[in-house]
Amino acid sequence: MTNTALTPFVLRRGTESKPETQQFREYLDDLYGAGFGFDIYKRGDYQIVQLRMDIINDRFVSSSESLLRKGLEFVGETLTRPALEDEHFRNKYVDAEKQTLRKRIEAVINDKIRYAAERCLEEMCSDDPYRLHPLGKIEAIDGINSQMLYEQYKQWLGTAPVDVYVVGNTTLAEVERIVQQAFTMERKEDVGYETSMQKETSREVKTVVERLDVNQGKLNMGLRTHISYGDEDYPTALMYNGVLGGYPHSKLFINVREKASLAYYASSRFDGHKGILTIQSGIEMKNYEKAVEIIKKQLAAIEQGQISEVEWSQTRAMIANQLREIQDSAFELISFDFNAILSGKERTVSNLIESVEQVTIPAIAEAAKRVQLDTIYFLRDQKGE
Repeated sequence: MTNTALTPFVLRRGTESKPETQQFREYLDDLYGAGFGFDIYKRGDYQIVQLRMDIINDRFVSSSESLLRKGLEFVGETLTRPALEDEHFRNKYVDAEKQTLRKRIEAVINDKIRYAAERCLEEMCSDDPYRLHPLGKIEAIDGINSQMLYEQYKQWLGTAPVDVYVVGNTTLAEVERIVQQAFTMERKEDVGYETSMQKETSREVKTVVERLDVNQGKLNMGLRTHISYGDEDYPTALMYNGVLGGYPHSKLFINVREKASLAYYASSRFDGHKGILTIQSGIEMKNYEKAVEIIKKQLAAIEQGQISEVEWSQTRAMIANQLREIQDSAFELISFDFNAILSGKERTVSNLIESVEQVTIPAIAEAAKRVQLDTIYFLRDQKGE
């Protein structure tokens, strides 16, 4: 995990033809200020490294060469022909980017809201790859050297699934020709993705209390919905999450934060690739038991079908609007389409909106009966009882 997370930081420092970082960045300026960056994130049990570039359409500039070709060639070289010395990554780049990665991980640890969210998942999925943070582990950084990282990179490049997306005024045939030339990788076979979700089992709710130097308690809960992106009930799970805590009109926000004044924030998130829903809230230390009780009441209320017409209709409208907004962003379109590759379930934005709009209150209540509270995680101060 840590080696893979470090790799794109090093790759962005230079390539075979542009080994100095300044050359690398100046070339982007030559491409009319093209944007280039990367993301490292988690989807299901997969750590995803995404290189992304946006470049101006050829018809808006007077260039003798295709900017699409030059852009894809740049991404291809960045990924497959990095700057090397003595047949491994440049030491100065690896050493510098190890510190960058360390700071990124420390930023997560120092942000106690993110830290609590990660720790809840870590406890909930203690025997599962999903417990791992996509940036890796801070204690693994010191042991990485340029030779080891380069060997790991070659193995990664030869075995990991690679998906190339282009959104723009072009054709599949044109892109395929460029990619075949620009992405030179020795690969034995094409590899795909496997989806995994915990089977429906019953176990005692796991409660974890962690003490750190914090002024505000962080109460997080992990729940298993047993519904994933590829399931027919996925639109229902989206509605369930929306009614529970996805929006300002949701039950957690209204009942836990507004009416009971027990939380500074209260919301929920749903990972459809793993079928896991998490609840996040910030509370006073003394309100722990009250907050747990009232959150459980919201879960029970949905299970019993106690969903108002306003909660149902506003949630449906919010989800539909979010899905429509996807069509306004090239990167959001790519992310949405990649869901199909990862899950094996083909969906379109319009079909998903239609499915969401057909979800009824009884259907949400039925899906709620499958939801299991798995883990309660509470981050609190060191001095309290």
